[in-house]
Amino acid sequence: MPSFSQDVFSSMASSISYDADSQTLMITYNSGKTYAYAGVPEDVARDTANAASVGEYINENIKGRYSFRRL
Repeated sequence: MPSFSQDVFSSMASSISYDADSQTLMITYNSGKTYAYAGVPEDVARDTANAASVGEYINENIKGRYSFRRL
């Protein structure tokens, strides 16, 4: 069960959820595709969801830093 899940208003993503037990950040992009990023600390996940520019935060702090898989 997610530790949190919320819709975001972004040109890149539509929703973000996080599971603290597995440290998995799930991002649903506006394309409809969802990706799970492994080993993401909870503070980083919350910062992603609450960023002024979610897309910019994802590009700078998530992509290329955490392993991922498409769900």
